[in-house]
Amino acid sequence: MKLRTRLIISFCIIIFVPVLLAVATMWGFGRYQMRTLRHIYNMDGNAYDYFVNSFKVLSQFTKDTYESLQQVAKDTPDKLSDPSYLDQVNQDLSTKYSYLIVRKDQALIYTGFGNGPALEDLLPEYDGEASPNPESVSYLDGEEQSLVRQIDFHFSDGQEGSLFIVTAMEQILPEVKGILIDLLISVVLILVFTAGMLTIWIYQGIINPIRKLKSAAQNIKDGNLDFHMEPSKQDEIGELCQAFEEMRFRLKESAEEKVSGEKENKILIRNISHDLKTPITAIKGYVEGIMDGVADTPEKQDKYIRTIYNKANEMDKLIDELTLYSNIDTNRIPYNFNRINVADYFDDCVDEVGLDLESKNIKLTYIDYADKDVLIIADPEQLRRVIHNIIGNSIKYLDKQQGFISIRIRDVGDFIQVEIEDNGKGIAAKDLPYIFDRFYRTDESRNSSTGGSGIGLSIVKKIIEDHGGKIWANSKEGTGTIMYFVIRKYQEVAN
Repeated sequence: MKLRTRLIISFCIIIFVPVLLAVATMWGFGRYQMRTLRHIYNMDGNAYDYFVNSFKVLSQFTKDTYESLQQVAKDTPDKLSDPSYLDQVNQDLSTKYSYLIVRKDQALIYTGFGNGPALEDLLPEYDGEASPNPESVSYLDGEEQSLVRQIDFHFSDGQEGSLFIVTAMEQILPEVKGILIDLLISVVLILVFTAGMLTIWIYQGIINPIRKLKSAAQNIKDGNLDFHMEPSKQDEIGELCQAFEEMRFRLKESAEEKVSGEKENKILIRNISHDLKTPITAIKGYVEGIMDGVADTPEKQDKYIRTIYNKANEMDKLIDELTLYSNIDTNRIPYNFNRINVADYFDDCVDEVGLDLESKNIKLTYIDYADKDVLIIADPEQLRRVIHNIIGNSIKYLDKQQGFISIRIRDVGDFIQVEIEDNGKGIAAKDLPYIFDRFYRTDESRNSSTGGSGIGLSIVKKIIEDHGGKIWANSKEGTGTIMYFVIRKYQEVAN
C-alpha cells in the first residue's frame, strides 16, 4: 500500500471511527440507562423528552408523592399539620432532591429544608381555590433555584393552608451523571484504541522497513555486500528498499569487477612480461653474437639481423595487443564502418596472408560460395585484425609436417559466414567453451612457439560482437579446429 494511501486512510480513521464508535456507544448506553430511569422514576412515554424539558423531569420525580398528598389534603387536611407524618413524607422526598413546606394562613408551620422565613416572601400566595390544582407547578428563583408544586386546601377549622413540594433544580440525577461518566470513559477508550491500532499499523508499515534499511546500510558500511534485501510491500518505502537492493547489487558488481580487473591486469602484466622477455633475450643474444664476431660471414650476419627483426615484430605485436586490450577495457575501440564488397575484401586478405603462410610451408585454400556483389557493413581494419589473429593462432598450434589452412565464405541469409579451418593439434572439449575468455590459455607451458598475451581471441570476440555478429568454434584433438564467425550483410532500406 502506498504511503500516501496509508496516510489518507489514517486520517479517515482518526476522523470517522471515533465518531461512529462514540455514537454507537452513546446509543447503547442511552437505551440501557433510559430503561433504568423509566423504571426507577416511573417516567412514562419517551424518556428522552424528560431530558430535553428539565421541568418535566423534576416534576416527574415527585409525581407519586404529590398525588398522595393531594388526596390527604382532600380527605384529612389536619394530617398535614402532624409533624411526624410530615417528617415521614419529607424523608421520602429527600431521596428525590426535594423537601416539604407547609403553610397555615401566612405562617410556615413546617419546613423540611430551606431558607426559613426568607423563603416565605417568595412562595406563591393562596389562589383561593378550595380544590388543589394537580398541574400547579411554578419556578422559584432565589438563592436556590427550585421547582415548586403547590397544593392549596382548607384545614378542618376553616383556615387556609398551602403545601409546597420544592425540588432543587441544580441537582443532577445520579443516573444521568453515571451516563455522562460512562460516555466520557467510553470516548477516551475509543480514542486510545483507535490511536493504538493506528500506531501499530503505521509502525509495522514504516518503522520495520526503516530498521531493515538501517541494518542494510550498516552492512554496506562494514563492507558486507553478501546479503539480500527483499522489499516487504509495494509502497514508497518498498520502492526505496528495492532501490537500496539495486544499489547493493551494483556496488557488489563493481567490487567484483574491480577485483576481477585487478586480477586480469596482474595476469596481463605477467603474460606480457614473460612474452616480452623471450624476444628481448633473443635479440640480446643475436646482437652479442654480431658484436663478438660470431656472425663472421655475410650469410650469418643476414640471418642474425632477420631474426632480430622478427623478434622486434613480435614485441611490436604484443604492444599493439596491449594497447587494443586497454581500448577494449574502456570500450574505446575506434571503428570506421563502411560498405565492403565481400569478394574483393577477402581476395585481398587471402593474398596478404598467403605470402606469409607460403614462407612457413603452410598450404592455403580459399573458396567463396557467396555472390560476387554481396556487401557487408564492417570496419576493414578491425576485420583484418580478426582474420590475422585467428590465422596467427592457428599457425601457433600447427603440429603437422604439412600444415594447411582453409578459408571459406558462405551466404547464410542475412549474414555472411566466414570459416577458417586448420589441421593443428586441436582443442580439448573441456577447453573449448573458454577459448574466447580473457587470458585463458590451453597451453600452460608458455613456450616460445606458442607464447602470447592470452587476449587474442577475446579481442576477436569483442570486435565481432561490436559488428553485430557472433563467433564460435568446433575442434577435435589431433585433427584440427574450425573457427566460425558471421557478419551482417548490407541491405538497402526503402524510403
